[in-house]
Amino acid sequence: MVIDLNSDLGEGFGAWPLTDDEALLDIVTSANVACGFHAGDPSVLRKVTELAAERGVVIGAQVGYRDLAGFGRRFIDMDPHELVNDVLYQIGALEGFAKIAGTRVRYVKPHGALYNAVVHHTEQAAAVVDAVKRYDPGLPILGLPGSELLRQAEAEGLTAVEEAFADRAYTPEGRLVSRRLPGAVVHEPGEVVRRSVRMATDGTVTATDGSSVAARPRSLCVHGDTAGAVEIARKVRQGLLDAGIEVRSFA
Repeated sequence: MVIDLNSDLGEGFGAWPLTDDEALLDIVTSANVACGFHAGDPSVLRKVTELAAERGVVIGAQVGYRDLAGFGRRFIDMDPHELVNDVLYQIGALEGFAKIAGTRVRYVKPHGALYNAVVHHTEQAAAVVDAVKRYDPGLPILGLPGSELLRQAEAEGLTAVEEAFADRAYTPEGRLVSRRLPGAVVHEPGEVVRRSVRMATDGTVTATDGSSVAARPRSLCVHGDTAGAVEIARKVRQGLLDAGIEVRSFA
């Protein structure tokens, strides 16, 4: 059994750090790096790409709505053509810093509200897929199993990578519980580890109503902006290894 461990990094802005990028890059195998629209700035992007390259961590472009004030967690009803251009812009920006660090962008993952929108929003999912295909059809797209995004990616001949979340609550339909609702984020480290191992081995996760939901991911996300994120990520990695699961990037 093999699974990738990813985290959202590069989400500081100016004098305001958010994630402990350096510590998390010693744990994860893939880094979803903010590209400046929902978080991150040129200096942050350069630093995190250099750190990832030094550690051999695969870099992915985490693209989102242009919404710094809302951290990309507010839906924007964008013109699909504009969304294509915004996604292209973000991938290109991160690629520039990855290149001078001696590496490159290896996959694309939507962020926040865009991630949730493309689960069901046909036009926005098509826009993200179109942007990736135009930029580099060899780039995998990371997303939620059963989403419109991954369905369209596969239809266009792109590599669709199913992802699950170690520290997010699931609905009975296999969707993420809205962050506006209580219990949307799982904070207890032991529970996060148990959920992670179960998803990697049994391919299921317990939903909010107690039912079992299918979740057999190729990549497992541990958020970097929650309290105790580094320690939780470290325990998740160790828990996976203890269960006989190899932790390695999919890209």
